[in-house]
Amino acid sequence: MSMIRDLRAVVRPALRKSTPVQPGYDHTRDPSASSAVVDCAVYRDGRRLQGTTCLTPRDAMRRVRSEGGFAWIGLHEPTESEFAGIAAEFGLHPLAVEDAVHAHQRPKLERYDDTLFTVFKTIHYVEHAELTATSEVVETGEVMCFTGPDFVITVRHGGQGSLKSLRHRLQDDPELLAKGPSAVLHSIADHVVDGYVAVAAAVQDDIDEVESDVFSAPAKGSPRGTDAGRIYQLKREVLEFKRAVSPLLRPMELLSERPMRLVDPDIQKYFRDVADHLAKVHEQVVGFDELLNSILQANLAQATVAQNEDMRKITSWAAIVAVPTMICGVYGMNFDHMPELHWQYGYPTVMAGIVGSCLYIHRALRRNGWL
Repeated sequence: MSMIRDLRAVVRPALRKSTPVQPGYDHTRDPSASSAVVDCAVYRDGRRLQGTTCLTPRDAMRRVRSEGGFAWIGLHEPTESEFAGIAAEFGLHPLAVEDAVHAHQRPKLERYDDTLFTVFKTIHYVEHAELTATSEVVETGEVMCFTGPDFVITVRHGGQGSLKSLRHRLQDDPELLAKGPSAVLHSIADHVVDGYVAVAAAVQDDIDEVESDVFSAPAKGSPRGTDAGRIYQLKREVLEFKRAVSPLLRPMELLSERPMRLVDPDIQKYFRDVADHLAKVHEQVVGFDELLNSILQANLAQATVAQNEDMRKITSWAAIVAVPTMICGVYGMNFDHMPELHWQYGYPTVMAGIVGSCLYIHRALRRNGWL
């Protein structure tokens, strides 16, 4: 909260003046020191202006105001002090700034005056030789995007989701980039959703593998139900995937259907395609969750059936053993007068009766499928 109060104190005076002031912005930073600014450039008519490779955000906006075009500033995990000056320069809302610095936000679209604040969850598929009960299947990151009339500020969190290749692709398409900041916003959304599509295909392969293992004959000595840990872990990863996809449906719907002053009408048509791909991925992820529920239930049912089969076998052998136990128990009693106690053929007759009875019970149990 202290950060919000400080930013409000900075932003409000800045908005009242024609030239924004720069409190909190570190202009004396050592160029050799690590910086949150990954790239900062000015674009006009879809082309990157010469001499904008090493610009500071402040210098980039000066060129935009004097020469036109828009600035695109990329940052990676900025600190509060690093982002405070940029927030003041561009008049960013303190609440959006706090979200961008601290991350761990759900996907959303918010409008603050003349700025759109968009949060995307990036998903990366983690390659693994074998799926286990502790395997990490998906890794998440975040990309926040501030879109204004003449600037785009992207804030990335996590080791995945780099926008470097995306920037190069846009620079190779001046006609699209000439549409302004909304073209960059669309490209980021398209880039993120394309990542979802690729991850969904990889997760589908993992689910197919688990499903095949569950419904195939178990290896000798391997009991049923041992796949429950893998299924549950995969379900947790799918849930993480779902948390990234589901909340983004509404923002993409707004960007593709509701007219916005900051979104070029031609670009809005492209958002419809992104929204369509996102809806398809969402259906897949919901299907993954339901399918994993069914696979887990089937796996647990198989384990229960296997336990029942084991219990039937144990009960069957107990029934067979009960016959000699009963007969031997009778003849083990210490009585002087018992039938056939002193009979010459008593022992072989009893043994033959025990063997015959056990064979009969064994055959009957096998015929009924208990053994």
